[in-house]
Amino acid sequence: MKNTKNNPNIENILHKIKSPIYILEEAKLRRNLEILDSIQQQSGAKILLALKGFAFWSSFKMVSTYLKGITASGIYEARLGFEEFRKYNKNAEIAVFSPAFSKKEIKKLLPFANHIIFNSFSQFGRFKDLLKDSKVDIGLRVNPMYSTVTPPIYNPCIKGSRLGITPDEFTKALKIYSLDEVSGIHFHTHCEQNSDALERTLEYFEKYFGKYLKTMKWVNFGGGHHITRKDYDISKLINIIKKFKESHNNIDVYLEPGEAVGWQCGVLVGQIMDIISNDYKIAITNISAATHMPDCLEMPYTPEIRDAKIINLDTDKESKYAYRLGSPSCLAGDIIGDYAFNKELCIGDKIIIEDMIHYTIVKNNTFNGIPLPSLGILKENGKLKIVKKFAYNDYKKRNG
Repeated sequence: MKNTKNNPNIENILHKIKSPIYILEEAKLRRNLEILDSIQQQSGAKILLALKGFAFWSSFKMVSTYLKGITASGIYEARLGFEEFRKYNKNAEIAVFSPAFSKKEIKKLLPFANHIIFNSFSQFGRFKDLLKDSKVDIGLRVNPMYSTVTPPIYNPCIKGSRLGITPDEFTKALKIYSLDEVSGIHFHTHCEQNSDALERTLEYFEKYFGKYLKTMKWVNFGGGHHITRKDYDISKLINIIKKFKESHNNIDVYLEPGEAVGWQCGVLVGQIMDIISNDYKIAITNISAATHMPDCLEMPYTPEIRDAKIINLDTDKESKYAYRLGSPSCLAGDIIGDYAFNKELCIGDKIIIEDMIHYTIVKNNTFNGIPLPSLGILKENGKLKIVKKFAYNDYKKRNG
């Protein structure tokens, strides 16, 4: 990792921070990128940043020196990748998938997309002629009929899923359509999973779709690979990719993680606004699970807080400084969680919620008119750079 003059430690500058604010820790982001790049170097795979999970474009100058491009879920993400990622890496690839494109969107994508991935043969049939004279590769997303993702809201292979072409539908479509104009096949079946999940998925993928790979330039293994997590089996991933490429005439392999890029490299800083009692001590903060970190309610999970331990207030009888952290919205269930702190909380105290860069900024909202947190970067030299502040007009413009 790059050496730094000062230790980039949030605690050193916490007294200066105006909350609420998301803070990207640059040194930790670089660590994640170095891990991902080592996989590219050792396996021959190409790794793209999935903007759906991490679109903090003020960091793209650094990210673009390690990763090969971005993957987008629609026209706006693709445009952001073109404007802010390719600015630093003119060879960056832009791959775009959507469950359904419009003709207008396809035309707008043509100047900057490298891969356009269709979710059905119907979409492929409607739009393939628009791509005929372009340099854009056509891809098809398939459903290998296997995923162990929970909860069901995140599982793209559940019964009735709208995502990906099933083996039966793929076979039926080939009576009408040819694969001559198709360059690649894409699947996405993972969410926060280890490389053993990919290994099992590939058995199903090759069973149903392996016979079509001989005419393909590339295969995209999708996202959800939790590569930068401490217990992730990187060696297994590298071996899986190398073996797959050897088995299929050195075909190009893409991975498109989002969470693994932003994993454990940033925080959300908030403040205690009031403390009340109702069976428990309840600390009301200026940050909201519903608006600032909606994944906590969607997944659901309780986020880690620095210098605190997650507890259950109904069963914990030992912790001296135990609190339920609540949010400023009117939603009764807008609860961050129950925690035991190292000391008594006071009005005005700052709290640091860990791992709040991926799937937060891209999902947050202004329900109740709650202000969006500012965006900051803790530089490798230990200085905090504020890159964005939000104000009333940001709320007003979103509402009509």
